[in-house]
Amino acid sequence: MAMSEALSNEEVQAAWVNLTEEVRTGVLLTLRNGRPFGSHVPYVFGEHWTRAYIHVSRLALHSEHLLHDPRVGLFVSEPDRPGKNPLALRRMNLQGEGVLLNVDAPDYTKVKERYLARFPQSAMMFGFADFSLWELRLQDAHLVLGFGQAYLAEATTPFTWIHQKPEQKPRT
Repeated sequence: MAMSEALSNEEVQAAWVNLTEEVRTGVLLTLRNGRPFGSHVPYVFGEHWTRAYIHVSRLALHSEHLLHDPRVGLFVSEPDRPGKNPLALRRMNLQGEGVLLNVDAPDYTKVKERYLARFPQSAMMFGFADFSLWELRLQDAHLVLGFGQAYLAEATTPFTWIHQKPEQKPRT
């Protein structure tokens, strides 16, 4: 199979936006006793992939984990469907740290409005004392758009997607 040509930054960015608009939930990965722990959560992104926001209960295990160790991952994937190759599903893996977003934070209201625009059924939960907004400050992104179409980006240059190519092994 021939290696696919790299997409432009604009094409990768458009594919990222499309994926995150289509898929409204992801797997939040926290650390429980030093081991990965996955939780299914709704999310909303900020201006780009370096900031994601979740609204979760402090009673949930993942919130307890974040309070003990802020390291976090967020995994977003298109759903598997009959006739689709599961290895070619579009998906994104992000790593960073979670920070509790205080109600008096300057952008709290804007984030809440953005969250409620995407999840209007969550309005009641904003009145519950145990629910909080968390800001996921993401440093690294790994985006897979299909075979031969894996891209890496860093928070310092969020719109620069580097095509991940397999290591070329010398012939012996």
